[in-house]
Amino acid sequence: MLVFPSNSTATRDRDIWILVDTQKMVLSVLEGNKIRRTYDAIAIGRAGTTPDKKMGDNKTPLGVFRLVRIAPSASFHRFFGINYPTVAHASRAFRAGTIGRDHYLDIRRAASTNSIPPQETPLGGHIGIHGVGDGDPTIHKKFNWTQGCVALTNQQIDDLSKWVHPDMRVVIR
Repeated sequence: MLVFPSNSTATRDRDIWILVDTQKMVLSVLEGNKIRRTYDAIAIGRAGTTPDKKMGDNKTPLGVFRLVRIAPSASFHRFFGINYPTVAHASRAFRAGTIGRDHYLDIRRAASTNSIPPQETPLGGHIGIHGVGDGDPTIHKKFNWTQGCVALTNQQIDDLSKWVHPDMRVVIR
């Protein structure tokens, strides 16, 4: 896929991106500011959301991300991985003393090369959008059940797969 950088408003307005609204529990696909597709009744981390996620906290990180992995998943039907932790997350964590200089620099290096950032730091990792897999759809409807990811039904994730592409912007708020 060829990508040509542009600062033009017309190009940015046509960008297709994902917005995850954790208050309304909705994932939307937008083209510019126009909603193209909406998926209701999503699930997020069982402990809610946070701008400063830590490994094992079961919270969904808030922020602006990019899709870095699009793959089938034995556990979750499909998995669309995001570039968590981002440099913004790492900078805050470094200033707070949550991560050391080496982890901070590793995350910055991954960002500069558009690579998947380290996934086993104290900030956690392996965050993305996925299906339920063989899990109980009733649990999905009633509870936020993930360890920090955003979950859709298998049918929803299959439909979303028609829209996603590498480097797609994902905003979780």
